[in-house]
Amino acid sequence: MSHPEAQLDSTSAADVAESSGQAPMQPLKTRAILVVIASFTLTLTACGLNFAFGVYQELYESLSGPFENATPAQIDLIGTLGVSLMTIGAPFASAWTKSYSPTTITLIGGFLFASASILASFSQALWQFVLTQGFLLGCGTCLAYIPAVTIAPSWFKERRGLAMGIVLSGTGVGGTIWAPVLSLLNDSIGFRNTLRLTGCVSFILITASGWILRWTPEMEIQHRTERRPGQSRLRPPLANWNIVRSRKFLAQAMGAVLQAAAYYTPVYFISTYARTLGYSATAGASYIALSNGTSALGKILLGYIADRLGRLNVLAVCTLMSALATFALWFPSTIAADGRGLFVAYVVLYSVTAGAYVSLFPTALVELFGMQHFASINGLLYMLRGIGTLMGTPGAGALIRGRSRSGVQSKTTFEAPSLLIGGLLAGATLGCIWVRIEAMQQGGRKWKM
Repeated sequence: MSHPEAQLDSTSAADVAESSGQAPMQPLKTRAILVVIASFTLTLTACGLNFAFGVYQELYESLSGPFENATPAQIDLIGTLGVSLMTIGAPFASAWTKSYSPTTITLIGGFLFASASILASFSQALWQFVLTQGFLLGCGTCLAYIPAVTIAPSWFKERRGLAMGIVLSGTGVGGTIWAPVLSLLNDSIGFRNTLRLTGCVSFILITASGWILRWTPEMEIQHRTERRPGQSRLRPPLANWNIVRSRKFLAQAMGAVLQAAAYYTPVYFISTYARTLGYSATAGASYIALSNGTSALGKILLGYIADRLGRLNVLAVCTLMSALATFALWFPSTIAADGRGLFVAYVVLYSVTAGAYVSLFPTALVELFGMQHFASINGLLYMLRGIGTLMGTPGAGALIRGRSRSGVQSKTTFEAPSLLIGGLLAGATLGCIWVRIEAMQQGGRKWKM
């Protein structure tokens, strides 16, 4: 395992750089910092734009034309496809990042992401938006996101939680930046020109970051020795069956799927729900920005804390807190006479705690299964998270009943979705606790894990 504090053999690093046709590698600490910056930029751009889809959700629900007679669940399918495919394709993206290079895969992702946004700007029917802004954008996001979260953990050990907190805070920072920017651009130049502009900007940011991503020298050597003559480089390797059938894996999979099924629904419907409380569209976009901003801070802060108190410990506590926040704040706000205060408190607390799961998830996999199995297990579990998203978010959207005569939904239509999200997060909490128990039994009952 290689990380900035480790003393790697300098000859090995030079041999890898020379054999790959690259210039000699920079000092490892500098390279690790550059990898974190590049990975942060990738999540800020690709994931940040996906996480700001709530702006489009609220806008599309108010438009006629392509979205006339479309239900919130049908419109939500656009954004849900984007975030679910972001991880459903993880086994392939992970394998290709090992077989080819992080740069190659990320450049392809940047091209797909930009093409999806520009093609969506010319769409004239709901299914076309689903295909472009949903399916194609999700594929592009996957090829940008998975290299970032797969490569970055290998560069760190003691500070892995903090490093991944910084990397994945990009999703929150991106959402904070993109939500108000998209709202402003939609009002000033129209949503179609906004899609074209963001497509061009995202291409520049994603491809520039892709040129920086590198495996650690040791991981590069390991990947080369693992390649077998005649083996297809497109087919992802199978995960270790002994690991997959273990209770530890099943527990982690349970928590991952249930948390993913719940996670994105509040993020996507924040703006729409804010309108039911009497807020304007601009204020709704501001709440999306608030959610993403507090999520970013939470990922960094809780990542730092996790390095000291144990990543699995903090993972379980944060998941529990997000479930309690949903039951104690969001649900009561749907039935209270004035639910604004509860809603604001929920946005902050949920974003901090639920967002931490995303940043701590890769670090937990390294803790549980080791760096040597990380890429394949990471890909498989991210795929399962994508499937969970694909089931959970549309299911919650389907629970939102029809619109009122004024075209604005009542806040009471969110009672059932809030209970569903709380229940899913409660189940995810049980999965995290189960993982912690399994890890403690196999790790000598250490409390800091």
